[in-house]
Amino acid sequence: MTALWTSFLVVFLAEMGDKTQLVALALAARYRRPWTVMLGILLATTANHALAATAGVWVSRLLPPAALAWGLALSFIAFGIWTLVPDRAPAAGEPARWGPLLTTTVVFFLAEMGDKTQLATIALGARFEVAGLVTVGTTLGMLAADGLVVFGGAHLTRVVSPTLLRRAAAGLFLVLGLIALVAALSRR
Repeated sequence: MTALWTSFLVVFLAEMGDKTQLVALALAARYRRPWTVMLGILLATTANHALAATAGVWVSRLLPPAALAWGLALSFIAFGIWTLVPDRAPAAGEPARWGPLLTTTVVFFLAEMGDKTQLATIALGARFEVAGLVTVGTTLGMLAADGLVVFGGAHLTRVVSPTLLRRAAAGLFLVLGLIALVAALSRR
């Protein structure tokens, strides 16, 4: 259960103000069909994060424990620093011809490629070595964070500062990085 809840919390906080959250907001504004947009996000995130978590588990089995511990520590610290830098909204493209579900699924899947939440999912898969629980946790974290903007949109920024959430996510990544760093040092 630690894998599920940690994955949920890490991705939920990391997604705040992330480019894919901005994409979710743009898609919700364009289509005005929030449940369809959320279904597209669910489909895209499940596929993307299942691949990422599985890759993380695979990497954890390939690398020696000491190298993996150092890699995880440094990657979580790097994610913490990266999270402090706000993302910008992507430029609006041409109107989609595929409809809201397919457009959301494809756009969101591609936007998530190489994104910090995808890379964090790889690291979480390597850390916990359970792709299923990590995938469920990260997908639920994405849905919760993106659901806030899809359903709440402008009202959310009046209640919670994106800067505060971004700092909380950075802090969580740094704490995870420090925990992993202590574990790496204890392997010596």
